[in-house]
Amino acid sequence: MAPTILQRFIVLEGLDGSGTTTQLRLIADRLAREGTPHWATCEPTDGPVGRLLRSILAREIKAHPRTIAMLYAADRNEHVFATDTGIEARARRGETVISDRYLFSSLAYQSIDCGFDAVERMNAAFPLPRCLIFIDTPVEVSQERLASRGRPELFDGLAFQEKVRESYLRTLEYYRGRGLAVWTVNGDRPAGIVHGEIWDILAGLPISGV
Repeated sequence: MAPTILQRFIVLEGLDGSGTTTQLRLIADRLAREGTPHWATCEPTDGPVGRLLRSILAREIKAHPRTIAMLYAADRNEHVFATDTGIEARARRGETVISDRYLFSSLAYQSIDCGFDAVERMNAAFPLPRCLIFIDTPVEVSQERLASRGRPELFDGLAFQEKVRESYLRTLEYYRGRGLAVWTVNGDRPAGIVHGEIWDILAGLPISGV
């Protein structure tokens, strides 16, 4: 069965420190100025499971890699399917939803320890976005940005992030093969230039209000 595609759903992906959070803010600000109904969101969420995941990422709690993968899927289930407030409900009633990370992050990160097939099965029921934008920032640049924040997390570190990038590339190729619209944007440039390229991509899509 072909996965459901939500036409008003956009996902930003990239390594830690790639600039996805900055680009989410810039897109949301622009949509707000244009009066477009929208929702800017992220994963992990601010819900109970998302807060638990954030504690794990901050190394405050230890968890098995498969437990982490299942927690991400559980957090995502609420994120997508929550009545009235979830991604699916919002997109179907006409809001443009932009998420900083989605199931592709699980496949890039958790598949390193759990295997691609196992993580893909955990996330097979979730709808896909109309547009996936991968902000491809060199690992070294992303690591420099993270170092300036002074808040090391569970998956930080040059060696692991290099594995994550390779895992991302395999994940993007897998979804391109399933017909998903995937764009790669060079993230090693000023945020405004990156935003301009992303906005050009969004403006060319049949997404209401963009």
